Amino acid sequence: MNDPFPGATGMTMKPLLSHPGATRRQFLGFGLAAAGAMVAGVPLTAVAQAKASDAAQRIADHFSTVKSMTGEFVQFGPRGEQTGGKFYIERPGKIRFNYDAPSGFKVISDGKSVVIDNAKMKTYDLYPLNKTPLKLLLDERIDLSGNKVKGVTEDDDLTTIQLADKSVFGNARLTMMFDPRSYELRQWTITDAQGKDTTVMIFNVKQDVKLDQKLFKIDYKKNIEINTPESNR
Repeated sequence: MNDPFPGATGMTMKPLLSHPGATRRQFLGFGLAAAGAMVAGVPLTAVAQAKASDAAQRIADHFSTVKSMTGEFVQFGPRGEQTGGKFYIERPGKIRFNYDAPSGFKVISDGKSVVIDNAKMKTYDLYPLNKTPLKLLLDERIDLSGNKVKGVTEDDDLTTIQLADKSVFGNARLTMMFDPRSYELRQWTITDAQGKDTTVMIFNVKQDVKLDQKLFKIDYKKNIEINTPESNR
């Protein structure tokens, strides 16, 4: 199955400690499908870039004021596969995705590291948060300066922001879709280096809720035990 932040597929990144059978596709893809609305590769003019960045930053600034949120999600993979579950976010840096049975799949960030916990495969792979697309979304303030913003489309029902930055996403691209009135995040899509989309739609969202910090706890001892060969223990 695909996880909710598959953008790492195109990134030159290795886990801090991982099971040798783990694949890059088992990494973070914070999920949603932007109905094919990715940038066609045509660079924006300087003026268009500035206007797009300003519009995107206004939405991002509003979104950054939401310090915590929880809700449900449905994720669509590049082959049409569908999964769902519950998510929890606390800014800065903390997130948890619990996938519904029978997957037993979890994605957890404690503000420093991100772990991909696959109970079925018995893998527990650890990555530095600052090397993932999650960092941009979970920062205290979402910074869209520079040339990260590749386009902004404003429709009656959705505002779409298209992002690409090798330093953050590698060769992947991120498309986020917001409600144009409330600026609430509705969904996002990560397109990997092979052009494959993973999309996540969120619903039943509650904002600024008090969350149990145990939700964001990473078992570093478990990571070492699972990923260290018995001969080296």
